[in-house]
Amino acid sequence: MSLRIAARLARRELRGGLHGFRIFLACLALGVAAIAAVGSVRSAIDAGLTREGAALLGGQAELDFTYRFATDEERAWMDEIALDVSRVVDFRSMAVVDRDGTTERGLTQVKGVDDAYPLIGSVGLDPEIPLDQALGDQDGLPGAIMQQVLADRLGLRPGDTLRLGTRDFRLSALLTREPDSAGAGFGLGPRTIVRTEALQGSGLLETGTLFNTKYRLMLPPDADLDTLEDAAEARFGDAGMRWRDSRNGAPGVARFVERLGAFLVLVGLSGLAVGGVGVSAAVRAYLAEKTSVIATLRTLGAERATIFQTYFIQIGALSLLGIAIGLTLGAVTPVLLAPLIEARLPIPANIAIYPRPLIEAGIYGLLTAFIFTLWPLARAEDVRAATLFRDALGGSNMLPKTRYVIAVATGLVLLIGLAGLFSGTWRLTLWMAGGIAGALVMLVLAAWVIRWTSRRGARMAQGHPALRWALAAISGPREGATSTVLSLGLGLSVLASIGQIDGNLRNAIAGNLPEVAPSYFFVDIQKDQMEGFTERLVNDPAVSRIDSAPMLRGVITRINDRPAREVAGDHWVTRGDRGVTYATELPDRTQITAGEWWAPDYAGPPLISFATEEAEEMGLSLGDTMTINVLGREITGTIASFREVDFSTAGIGFVMTMNPAALSGAPHSFISTVYATPEAEAAILRDLGSAYPNITAIRVRDAIDRVAEVLAGIAAASSYGAAATLLTGFLVLIGAASAGTQSRTYEAAVLKTLGASRRRILISFALRAALLGLAAGLVALGAGIAGGWAVSRFVMETGYQVIWPSALAIIAGGILATLVAGLAFAWGPLSARPAHVLRARE
Repeated sequence: MSLRIAARLARRELRGGLHGFRIFLACLALGVAAIAAVGSVRSAIDAGLTREGAALLGGQAELDFTYRFATDEERAWMDEIALDVSRVVDFRSMAVVDRDGTTERGLTQVKGVDDAYPLIGSVGLDPEIPLDQALGDQDGLPGAIMQQVLADRLGLRPGDTLRLGTRDFRLSALLTREPDSAGAGFGLGPRTIVRTEALQGSGLLETGTLFNTKYRLMLPPDADLDTLEDAAEARFGDAGMRWRDSRNGAPGVARFVERLGAFLVLVGLSGLAVGGVGVSAAVRAYLAEKTSVIATLRTLGAERATIFQTYFIQIGALSLLGIAIGLTLGAVTPVLLAPLIEARLPIPANIAIYPRPLIEAGIYGLLTAFIFTLWPLARAEDVRAATLFRDALGGSNMLPKTRYVIAVATGLVLLIGLAGLFSGTWRLTLWMAGGIAGALVMLVLAAWVIRWTSRRGARMAQGHPALRWALAAISGPREGATSTVLSLGLGLSVLASIGQIDGNLRNAIAGNLPEVAPSYFFVDIQKDQMEGFTERLVNDPAVSRIDSAPMLRGVITRINDRPAREVAGDHWVTRGDRGVTYATELPDRTQITAGEWWAPDYAGPPLISFATEEAEEMGLSLGDTMTINVLGREITGTIASFREVDFSTAGIGFVMTMNPAALSGAPHSFISTVYATPEAEAAILRDLGSAYPNITAIRVRDAIDRVAEVLAGIAAASSYGAAATLLTGFLVLIGAASAGTQSRTYEAAVLKTLGASRRRILISFALRAALLGLAAGLVALGAGIAGGWAVSRFVMETGYQVIWPSALAIIAGGILATLVAGLAFAWGPLSARPAHVLRARE
């Protein structure tokens, strides 16, 4: 019976419109819209990758081999199952241009193709000529096509000559579109495409050099990809073959998009948390305005349950409206901005309306509304009618009844659990939840400290009326110090954390580079070239250090005679081929953490020294056996030791090192890192490139710049999410300022009556806003520094230092935001006539 009455009363209340709930709706809608939009874009990219999987891959299926071509048996099987086969060779090299007695060199990702390339899609060229013509004979030289960024860097135009290894090529056109570029993964240099046959004799595809061959297949319409994958794995999996097909044409891109999207959704959840503060404040302010209504209902015999249900139904209906607005915005915005989004993305995206991200965003919104509205609603239920007549909710208990506390806690656990389930990143979810909870606790305590300090400061500011009035207002219950600090502080905390993390990542990549990183990585050094290569460097006083090591690549196929994936899961070490080396002595600056290094003259069964951290993640122990496929040959060794490997130095670091007898007979090349002064780098590259044209030099600073570009994109996307959180916080500020208009109007009227000027009252209003903004900024800065330190130290595993420009900007932003919000609602109270205000208050 009470529920029917409550529904009728709620319906009558809703007839009054949305007065007092505009900020409520805006906060909820903005948070839901941000999550829905991010999820919709991620779903659009997933759909695009699925739809264009074959085009991204370059075929319906692909067999990938490391440092070798397919054997006759493997090629015969491909020809048997496929309608057409295209072979692509991919590797890094140096593009060399001789001009007017000078030599220019640029790192390039070379793709050697055959007549069947591309099986799907088309290559874009400038000028528009057929690919066969572009790669064919060009005045006695084989043709080459190159991306414009590299051609501009080397000063090349169509018709000019360049050199790859020891072979000359004629640049025939510029590459404007590469249909399978997204599936190729991350490359350190711009693309150059030539015929594979033209590379014969160049020294770049010798046995032991670093290259991959990919065989793309066009399959019959009735081909079963699962069956073919199982057959390929059974026949050639142990020979180092890796299978990919159109169901996941760009796995690296898909994995990156999934993780970035999950992170941005979690950032969006922090925005919902900020909005939840505004929702809670709006509900509390609304119930305070309904004092007389609630008191009247209680006087007429309404039960507590009826009152609770009345406003629960009303606020629940408004919450559904806010969520619906947010879902509409989140669904429609990506569709409206589809041309802009698709133009900015380097991968296909099928922009449309997708139900799943909208359902997830709706669930997040419902749980947030439930958690943040139940508390003030439950407290209102416990307030007596007599107390309501006197001071609204001010006299109610801080904690509602136990059942409501349990309900709020259950909703919170459910929200965190669903966030972890939907995002698929439990660790990041728990970190984010812990960070938000910690920030909220810190901000609540900070708000209490601010009010306590302001109360005492007001007594001491006797000679400064404006400051005294500001401090007294901050310490009072009606100024909304807690709401201001919570809403603005949490938004600024998220922004501060992202700013600190981004700054420290950039410092880790670029700031410490001169002290820890080599100048060049040289690869594909042949064994008979090592003596001359080393001699050129050891006699150069500008070279401080040279590290060299044999270089092979191998695929871990089995651990303890079980498939490696069954033991180690989807660990990155087992996901593809990995670098393998051999050494007689324990390398300098290397520390054994468990086990023992082999003797210099050891010639027994193969032994392995494995990286400590990766071994712990994979669950490996001393004595475990590991089978590694190297150039089609399987080598089974026993783990004899674990050692520390620091990959952050950008130097040589191998997950696996074996004893020399296990690998020295396999064809291989060497790699070397060279540490030299920046002034000597050009001469080193010139001398070594001229003497050994097959050697590829990777300038570490250039590689770091490529990584930094990717990080800059991630930081920008994260900043957009944080900006949405901050905008929500600003809306909450506006709501708090609007709710306090009546009390400030009365305060201004009293002060005017006592002789205060409008200027002094305005200064008082500005001071209280600036002080609250300063306090929120300082607390946010502390939370941001703590969050940035925790993520940098334990997640990114980098060093940490405070990025002061970002930190000071956060404080300035807090002051500016509260000033804008506070002063925007100051003109009304200042303009009100004291007589009207005081007479209405009687």
